[in-house]
Amino acid sequence: MLLLEFTIEPFVEGEPGPHVMLAIEAAQALGFEIEFGPFGSSCQVPAERAGDVTKAVVEAAFANGATHVSLHAERLAEAT
Repeated sequence: MLLLEFTIEPFVEGEPGPHVMLAIEAAQALGFEIEFGPFGSSCQVPAERAGDVTKAVVEAAFANGATHVSLHAERLAEAT
Protein backbone atom coordinates (compact mmCIF):
# COMPACT_ATOMS: atom_id res chain seq x y z
CA MET A 1 0.00 0.00 0.00
CA LEU A 2 1.03 3.56 -0.68
CA LEU A 3 0.09 6.75 1.10
CA LEU A 4 -0.57 9.52 -1.42
CA GLU A 5 -0.63 13.05 -0.07
CA PHE A 6 -1.47 15.93 -2.34
CA THR A 7 -1.67 19.68 -1.95
CA ILE A 8 -3.54 21.69 -4.53
CA GLU A 9 -3.03 25.42 -4.99
CA PRO A 10 -4.10 28.16 -4.92
CA PHE A 11 -4.72 27.66 -1.23
CA VAL A 12 -7.39 29.73 0.50
CA GLU A 13 -7.82 28.79 4.15
CA GLY A 14 -11.31 27.53 4.89
CA GLU A 15 -12.46 27.95 1.30
CA PRO A 16 -11.37 25.03 -0.87
CA GLY A 17 -12.39 25.89 -4.38
CA PRO A 18 -13.59 23.61 -7.15
CA HIS A 19 -9.97 22.89 -8.09
CA VAL A 20 -9.64 21.13 -4.71
CA MET A 21 -13.08 19.63 -4.23
CA LEU A 22 -13.41 18.20 -7.74
CA ALA A 23 -9.94 16.65 -7.50
CA ILE A 24 -10.97 14.94 -4.27
CA GLU A 25 -14.21 13.78 -5.86
CA ALA A 26 -12.24 12.34 -8.79
CA ALA A 27 -10.22 10.15 -6.41
CA GLN A 28 -13.35 9.17 -4.50
CA ALA A 29 -14.99 8.14 -7.78
CA LEU A 30 -12.24 5.53 -8.10
CA GLY A 31 -13.37 4.07 -4.77
CA PHE A 32 -10.83 5.58 -2.39
CA GLU A 33 -11.54 7.32 0.89
CA ILE A 34 -9.85 10.72 1.03
CA GLU A 35 -8.75 12.29 4.28
CA PHE A 36 -9.33 15.99 3.71
CA GLY A 37 -6.93 18.15 5.69
CA PRO A 38 -6.41 21.89 6.17
CA PHE A 39 -3.26 22.00 4.02
CA GLY A 40 -3.53 18.84 1.94
CA SER A 41 -5.41 15.61 1.46
CA SER A 42 -4.35 11.99 1.52
CA CYS A 43 -5.46 8.47 0.76
CA GLN A 44 -4.11 4.95 0.96
CA VAL A 45 -4.06 3.02 -2.30
CA PRO A 46 -2.60 -0.22 -3.61
CA ALA A 47 0.63 0.53 -5.46
CA GLU A 48 -0.86 -0.64 -8.76
CA ARG A 49 -3.64 2.01 -8.47
CA ALA A 50 -1.40 4.96 -7.53
CA GLY A 51 -1.08 6.09 -11.15
CA ASP A 52 -4.86 6.06 -11.64
CA VAL A 53 -5.46 8.16 -8.53
CA THR A 54 -2.64 10.58 -9.34
CA LYS A 55 -3.92 11.05 -12.89
CA ALA A 56 -7.47 11.67 -11.71
CA VAL A 57 -6.43 14.21 -9.07
CA VAL A 58 -4.03 16.12 -11.33
CA GLU A 59 -6.42 16.25 -14.28
CA ALA A 60 -9.39 17.39 -12.19
CA ALA A 61 -7.34 19.96 -10.29
CA PHE A 62 -5.89 21.65 -13.36
CA ALA A 63 -9.17 21.44 -15.30
CA ASN A 64 -10.79 23.43 -12.49
CA GLY A 65 -8.29 26.21 -11.90
CA ALA A 66 -5.36 24.77 -9.96
CA THR A 67 -2.02 26.49 -10.46
CA HIS A 68 0.12 23.89 -8.69
CA VAL A 69 -0.26 20.31 -7.44
CA SER A 70 2.27 18.77 -5.08
CA LEU A 71 2.29 15.01 -4.57
CA HIS A 72 4.08 12.96 -1.94
CA ALA A 73 4.00 9.17 -2.19
CA GLU A 74 5.20 6.86 0.57
CA ARG A 75 5.22 3.09 0.86
CA LEU A 76 3.45 2.05 4.04
CA ALA A 77 5.02 -0.54 6.32
CA GLU A 78 3.59 -4.02 5.83
CA ALA A 79 1.60 -5.35 8.77
CA THR A 80 3.23 -8.38 10.37
